[in-house]
Amino acid sequence: MRLTCVALDDEPLALQIIAQYCGSIDFINLQKVFTNPDEAKIYIEQNQVDILFLDIQMPDINGIQFYKSLSEKPVVIFTTAFKDYAAEGFNIDAVDYLLKPYSNERFLKAIQKAKEYIEFLSDQDLQHNSIFVKCNNEMVKINLKNIEYIEALDDYIKIYIKPYPVLTLMTLKGVMEKLPAQLFARVHRSYIVPLNRIEKFSRNKIQIAGKEIPIGSSYADIYEKLLEINKH
Repeated sequence: MRLTCVALDDEPLALQIIAQYCGSIDFINLQKVFTNPDEAKIYIEQNQVDILFLDIQMPDINGIQFYKSLSEKPVVIFTTAFKDYAAEGFNIDAVDYLLKPYSNERFLKAIQKAKEYIEFLSDQDLQHNSIFVKCNNEMVKINLKNIEYIEALDDYIKIYIKPYPVLTLMTLKGVMEKLPAQLFARVHRSYIVPLNRIEKFSRNKIQIAGKEIPIGSSYADIYEKLLEINKH
């Protein structure tokens, strides 16, 4: 799989570094670089773009606001000199967050994560993109990207999606077997969370969609896993 990419940054030197790093990766095709957000938006919405390298702190528009404004959203890797935006960046499903100055090795790690995520999204097998659960004597399709978190309630589980959660007769162990391990983690005897929706975390709790979810003592290693995923 060869991935098409574009980059938006107000600093030409930052764009040169991205172009240099991309040039050493055989499965990456950096098609365009932009310093103008309006030109970048037009191109992204008129062409197939797999990955967007996006600066956050720009003169005319915040990169997070720019990404939210896109009708067609590529996988995004934020590139910025400001670490304060990390939590918000991951909250909008950024695949990675590169803090300037970053090395070629760190850049390659981000690209590998993006490649794995895109390969997952491109797999059309239903069991990889969605699951079916029984609700009110019907089989209901749940898109994995829409799951905020999953909670155990006695013999049932509640899958939190908008606009309404889905209640189904199943165990957390049973539903975890249906979910891709690289995207979901059990963090408590009563909770499963999607890793890319975590807003903030500590050793004993996680926040998703404004809700604090405890990390159980039997799942304490999730903290180290989250640190590794979000290492810069």
